[in-house]
Amino acid sequence: MKKQKKKKLKISRFEKVLYIVAIVLLLIAPISIVFTKSTLSEINFEVEKLKKEIASREKTNESLEMKINELASLDNIKDVIKKEGLTYNNDNIKNID
Repeated sequence: MKKQKKKKLKISRFEKVLYIVAIVLLLIAPISIVFTKSTLSEINFEVEKLKKEIASREKTNESLEMKINELASLDNIKDVIKKEGLTYNNDNIKNID
């Protein structure tokens, strides 16, 4: 009986490079996914922080607008005029928007 010869599989350079690239991609993919998710999480945290700051500033702006409207009211203007000893003449008043 003859013994069967085992044939060695020869792997070409292209196949070796292909296998190495595939292994490297399999190792790098999970790391890159974790990195991008952590970066996305940080960005979302910053966005929420900025949204809170914007809401706070909007509340401040609204309260300041209310104060401006209160100080610019006709009753307040008449009180200031009386305190300063001036007279109120509606024809001389000009509104600037």
